[in-house]
Amino acid sequence: MDRTQGQVDPAEPSSGPARVVTLTAGDFTLTVNPVDGSEIEPLRPGAERARPRRRDSAGRAARDTAARPPVLPGAPASARLTPAREEERARLVRLLSHGRSVRLTGPSGSGRSGLLDAVAADCAGIAPDGVVRLSGYGQQQPGELLHALYAAVYEAPDERPLRPDREELLARVREIGAVVLLDDLEMGGAALDELLRATPECAYLLAATPDTKAPSDASHLEEVFLGGLGRAEAVEFLEAGVGRALTEEETAWAGDLRFASEGLPLRFVQAAALLRQRDELNGTRGGDEDEEPGVFEERPRDAAFVPLPTLAEGAAPAELLASRVSESARAVLRIACALGGELPHHAHLPALVGDTHADAAVAELLGCGLLTPVGTRYRLASGVARQLEEVGYGDPAAEEARTAARHYAWWTGHASVTPERVAAEADAVLAALAGADVVAAVLLARTAAPAFAASLHWEAWERVLRSGAEAARKAGEVAEQAYFHHELGVLALCEGRLERARAELEASIGLKGALADKRGTVAGRRALALVTDREAAGAAAVSPPLRLAPPVGGAVALAAPGPVAALGPAVPVAATGPTVPVALAAPVGPRASEAVTAVVPARRDAPANLAEVFAEPFPMSLKPSPAPALAPPVAARPVAGSRKRTVLLAAAGALTVAALGTVVALAVGSGDEETTPAGPGPKVSSTTPDVPAAGTDTAGEPGGNDSAGDPADPAGAGADSGAVTEAEPGATTPGEGADAPTPGVSRGAGAKPSGGGTPSRKPPVVPPKTSPVASPPTTSTSPSSSPSASVTPTATPTPTTSVSPPTATGTGTGT
Repeated sequence: MDRTQGQVDPAEPSSGPARVVTLTAGDFTLTVNPVDGSEIEPLRPGAERARPRRRDSAGRAARDTAARPPVLPGAPASARLTPAREEERARLVRLLSHGRSVRLTGPSGSGRSGLLDAVAADCAGIAPDGVVRLSGYGQQQPGELLHALYAAVYEAPDERPLRPDREELLARVREIGAVVLLDDLEMGGAALDELLRATPECAYLLAATPDTKAPSDASHLEEVFLGGLGRAEAVEFLEAGVGRALTEEETAWAGDLRFASEGLPLRFVQAAALLRQRDELNGTRGGDEDEEPGVFEERPRDAAFVPLPTLAEGAAPAELLASRVSESARAVLRIACALGGELPHHAHLPALVGDTHADAAVAELLGCGLLTPVGTRYRLASGVARQLEEVGYGDPAAEEARTAARHYAWWTGHASVTPERVAAEADAVLAALAGADVVAAVLLARTAAPAFAASLHWEAWERVLRSGAEAARKAGEVAEQAYFHHELGVLALCEGRLERARAELEASIGLKGALADKRGTVAGRRALALVTDREAAGAAAVSPPLRLAPPVGGAVALAAPGPVAALGPAVPVAATGPTVPVALAAPVGPRASEAVTAVVPARRDAPANLAEVFAEPFPMSLKPSPAPALAPPVAARPVAGSRKRTVLLAAAGALTVAALGTVVALAVGSGDEETTPAGPGPKVSSTTPDVPAAGTDTAGEPGGNDSAGDPADPAGAGADSGAVTEAEPGATTPGEGADAPTPGVSRGAGAKPSGGGTPSRKPPVVPPKTSPVASPPTTSTSPSSSPSASVTPTATPTPTTSVSPPTATGTGTGT
């Protein structure tokens, strides 16, 4: 059936075979299959790629016609520029003829599109490739604009559509020499610089609004600002729109309107429509006296006198203008509000509205200033959608969007509709997809996606695929969701986005595996294999990262696990230790990112026990410190390689401090409690070595409890520090008691207060009155000291008891 008659059922399945298109995309051959999904394979080695050819004069004329909005039924409206616009027109043509790019800035409704039409007519023979008209509405990246410029200058081969990859695209557009008129520009900064750098032989006329991002300083664009009309120009423009001279009242009203609207030409187009409607309603227009108005519109003549619109109605005239147009035109306005301001092609309006003459409503609305041309289509003028939604035109938006989605689902899937026609209706299709319910959205996306892919309008293809995947997820359609993910993976593979392609294809393969779709799973795995091959080829083409240089001097380089270039001669590490080989070259490991680590070789002449370790750097017999001075260097055994030995001694000191802390903690926790012999005989006490506090000057030997400055021993003749003191029954040592703290020693958790004849604590050590000098807590053994209880850090320290005569020196052995 003829869909222009409004008799087509949107749910009727498409007639004819499925539309399968094979095209070349870079290095791939892409077969767009609407039934089973797209299939992608690399070009065969012997296959020759068809080279595009430039358009001739006839092809450029057809291209210019296709770039303009569709011709509406009825008499065409004459567009005439004001004298101020004529001066700006001559200036723009002069700049473009000298190869300069210009940015024309003006607010919405300032007449930028009409001025571009006039400039295009004057620049037809300036450049070898003529004048190219592009629309930047909704374009935030330069990629699709470059593809649109390429398609406008080059003709695709007849046998197969061709979409070049990025390298070929840049090489082709660099050779284009044309005057490019880019209307409704929405990008600036670095994105605009990329567009200009890619086409050095083109002169651009960029039309943008003041809120568009400004270009960078390196773009070197000429700036031309398009202002409003003056008072005299506004009156003249309004008289041309009404078709008669204005009265004094109307002239004053026009002056006030010019002040309120800042002289925007769009406001005076709408004001002229208000005055024409007023003349029709009042019966003052010539030739209307014998004709009864409102017969076809089914509305009676309003005999009352219609006054001049107020200033508020002139500044926001959408509601008043919509109330005076035909019912079909108001229905079209409701559809446009439901689609976010986008207006479908006038051939679709009879089916959408249900009126066979609804296609004439577009010309009616355009003459009222409610519509404006944008690229190859029409949409609501600036501010009209907001004004209409405030008075209820947006209430049936959900129903209107669902109706439009069902209609476009039938139309885009019909075999007689070419992909180019679907691409021209892309904005209305995407708007219907965004406002429809999930069921209608899945159906529309499923039928429109193959058409967008075949038309090489891949930005719309990606948008409809993403919207369809989201709608399928909400509707629970697993099979459709797998199809959309597969198509997104194929699209990403064609554009070189390998990570995105892998993610989408793996999601599609998982969903198809859950559905037991063997054919779809195989197609997905084939595409995934191409992704793996491209990743491997890209990894091989990337140069390896730079290796870190080995450290200059200092420590020996320790090679990572793996083969080593060469080993040099043995170098002695210590004076008394063995020799180890030193690597002369940096290690060649399996991974290029491994860093070369500088380490210090271990000591091969380490002592056998802790006592020998502590003996050298931390002597047990401390002498009174001299006056505060600079810290002397650490005394160390002279070893060859002073800088290496300094690092060695520093590391050994840190290890010694850690080991000493462990020994003291174990000794304090286990040695605070005395062991009393059970049998007869003298009782002895075995004590743990005390760590002298900082600034003390004592014997400090293990087992000793006297010091030179102890107040309990005025004579200074304390017991030998290495002897074990015999404890007589009932005797009490000086300073012993529960309240007598021991400096530098904390009472263990299991310690008991001493009392009676069983001593459990040693006398406190009182530091002498000397100048404190900070020194690390150390413990060492000297040859002059008597053997004492030596504690070895084991799992459980075992306290031992030695029995000896009172006058003899006890011998303690450590376990």
